[in-house]
Amino acid sequence: PISSPYLEVSDDLRIRTPYSKTVFEELRTVPWASWDEELRAWRVPFRSFEELRRRWPRIEKAAQQAEPEERKRRRDAAKNSEGDKVARLRNAERRRRRYPLPVEHLPPVGKPVATEQYGIVVFNEVSGELVEARDLTASYPNAACANADYIWGRWRSATLSELVRTWPARSPPGAHERSRGWWQPTLPELRVARQNARSMERRKHSRELSRVR
Repeated sequence: PISSPYLEVSDDLRIRTPYSKTVFEELRTVPWASWDEELRAWRVPFRSFEELRRRWPRIEKAAQQAEPEERKRRRDAAKNSEGDKVARLRNAERRRRRYPLPVEHLPPVGKPVATEQYGIVVFNEVSGELVEARDLTASYPNAACANADYIWGRWRSATLSELVRTWPARSPPGAHERSRGWWQPTLPELRVARQNARSMERRKHSRELSRVR
């Protein structure tokens, strides 16, 4: 028999757990198992008990990890992790809207180009200010590894009209383009950027309409 707070024995076997994709995937493969919307539980007939027992360790472990207290514990632990610190640094750097550009290979100003970190952007200013080595943090691995001088460029997101007018590159970026940190966008990159820009413009239009009303 299975002894677990997630399992109830009635006319059949009934499983109630916090939502977990793993639990869902495991139970949906148990023969004749079904979700009962009214009971808010999975129902498994006794004839499928052996298959359920075989899968139960993974089901119970996933259910325990999906408990609200356990989720909160993992979130709190992640806040002080090295990965979380790196993510905060990258987000702070993104808000500064700057990007290290190789002095010998500057992108065209005012035209959409693809970048390693921020997708397709438009550089509207190249400051001429040299980038200090200490500023080439984990946010710019391409620049940190290259043996070249870099200056700061200021960027903004490309508009939908700019993206529509941009011709795609004939081939994917090579090692040289990636090492310098920017390249002519490919068609797949442009498609994604255009979809995102279109969604942003629609949301902006909806907000403007709601304010008028």
